[in-house]
Amino acid sequence: MAGDWSSSSSTAAKGVARRLARHHQAVLGFLLGFFVSVVLYTTVSGLLRFTNTLVILQPTPGERTEQSARTAPPLVFSTPNHSTEVNDAGGKLDEVLIRQELGQEGDGNNRSNVKHGAPRKPICDLSDPRYAICEISGDARAIGANSTVYHVPPADEHGPDGLEWAIRDQSRKDLGYIDKVNVKTLSAAQSRVAPECTSRHAVPAIVFAMNGLTSNPWHDFSDVLIPLFITTRAYDGEIQFLVTDLRPWFVDKYRLILTNLSRYDIVDFNKDTGVRCYPHIVVGLRSHGDLSIDPARAPHNYTMLDFRMYIRDVFSLPPEDQGIPYKEANKKNKNGGTSMEEQKPRLMLINRAGIRKFVNLPEISAAVQAAGFEVLIMEPLRDMRLEEFSRQVDSCDVLMGAHGAALTSFFFLRTNAVMLQVVPWGLEREAMSYFGVHAKDMMLQDIEYSITVEESTLYEKYGKDHLAVRDPEALRKQGWQLLRKYLWDEQDIRLNVTRFTPTLHQLL
Repeated sequence: MAGDWSSSSSTAAKGVARRLARHHQAVLGFLLGFFVSVVLYTTVSGLLRFTNTLVILQPTPGERTEQSARTAPPLVFSTPNHSTEVNDAGGKLDEVLIRQELGQEGDGNNRSNVKHGAPRKPICDLSDPRYAICEISGDARAIGANSTVYHVPPADEHGPDGLEWAIRDQSRKDLGYIDKVNVKTLSAAQSRVAPECTSRHAVPAIVFAMNGLTSNPWHDFSDVLIPLFITTRAYDGEIQFLVTDLRPWFVDKYRLILTNLSRYDIVDFNKDTGVRCYPHIVVGLRSHGDLSIDPARAPHNYTMLDFRMYIRDVFSLPPEDQGIPYKEANKKNKNGGTSMEEQKPRLMLINRAGIRKFVNLPEISAAVQAAGFEVLIMEPLRDMRLEEFSRQVDSCDVLMGAHGAALTSFFFLRTNAVMLQVVPWGLEREAMSYFGVHAKDMMLQDIEYSITVEESTLYEKYGKDHLAVRDPEALRKQGWQLLRKYLWDEQDIRLNVTRFTPTLHQLL
C-alpha cells in the first residue's frame, strides 16, 4: 500500500509541474505578444506622424497663389529649414526622408531639384539660344568697378569650391562686343574675405547692358525695352537698374519707360565704386524672340497687346474709348466749316533719310492726298522727343512707311489702326516676321504693299540680269551678308503711284 501511495504521489507532482510549466508559457507568450503589440503601435504611430508632417509641408494651391501674389515673379525663395526643432535620432531620420521627398537629397549643399522655390545659390541659365541669365537670392553683392556680382551663401550651404560664370548681360548673348559680367558664388574660405557692403538695399536689382545694336529703334525695343519689360514688369517698379555701358541718349529718349519700370535711380554700373548689397539680383535680360513676347513664358502671361497698351499708358496717350483729340477739336469748330462727314482720315508718311527711302516722296504725298487722306510727313530721328511724337502717331489712322526701324512707332497706334508697310524688293519674308505678325498680335491692321522690281532702284543700278534683281531667293541662299548688301543697304524705292493708288482706296 505504501508503495502504491508513493507512486500516486509522484504522478500527481508531475501533473502539477506540467500545469505550472504550461501556465508560465502562457504568461510569457502573453507578455511577448503585448510587447510586440506595443512596438508595432509605436512604429505605426511614428509613421503616421511622419506622413502628416509631409502633407503639412506641401503648400496648398491657395497658399501657392497667395505666395505668388506676395512675391512678384521672378522673385524666388528658398525652402524653409525643417530641421530647426529636430533633436533626436528619429527626428534626424525624418529630416533625411523629408529632404528626399522635397528633392533635397545629399548633404544639403546640392538643392537644384527643390520643388518649393529656387535654390539659394546663384543659378546661371545658359541654355536659351538668345540670352544667358543669372538669378541670385540671399546675400548678393554687386561691384561695378570690376563688373562682378558675388553670392555669399549661408554658412550651412558653403561648398568646398566656388562657382563662377561670365555672361553678356543683354538679350543677345552672341554679340561679342557686349562686355561680360562675372557672377561668382563663394566657397567657405572665399566668404570669409568677401568684400564688405558699402550700401544695403531693400529692393532687388537687375544688371543689364544698353549697348549692342541700340540706336536703331527696332533694336532698342527688341533687344532692350521688351526684354526689360518681360524681366522686370512683375516687380511693379520695386527694382533698381544697374546698367553696364550706359548710354545717356538712351536714358533720355526712353526715360518714361525706364522710370516706370523702376522707381529708383539708374546706376551707371561701370563707374560705381561701391559694394552694393541686395536681397536679390538678376544679371541679364530674358527674350522670347525678335520684337515679341510669348505669353506662355511671360509673367502673368503678358502679350504684345499688353505691351502696346502699357506703352500707351506710360506716354499718357488718350484712352482708346475717347476720340482722337485733333478730330474732336475739329468737330467742335462749327464755324471752321469742318463736319464729321468731311473729316479726312490722317496718314503719317515716314520719310526715311537713309537707305530704303522713297525717292519720289512729293509724288507719293500728292497721291495720298488725292485719295482722300490728310498727310503728316515725319522723319524720326534718334534724339527726337518721344512724348510729342507719340501723340502725333496716336492722332493718325494709318502709319505708312518702307520696311524699316521707323515702323516700330506702331506701338503708339490705337487698336484697329493700320500699319501700311511698303515692302522693298525681295523682303516679303522679313516684312512679315519683323512687323506683320506683331502688328496683328497687337490688334492692329497690317496691310503690305510689295513693290515690283521696276519700283526698286536696284533695277536702275544693276539691270535685270543681276542676281539681286533676277532672283532674290537665290541671293538669300548665298548668305546674310550679300542679302543685306543689296536688298537692305543699297535699295531705295520709286513708288509707282498708279499701281499704289488702289491700295489707298482699299484703306478708305
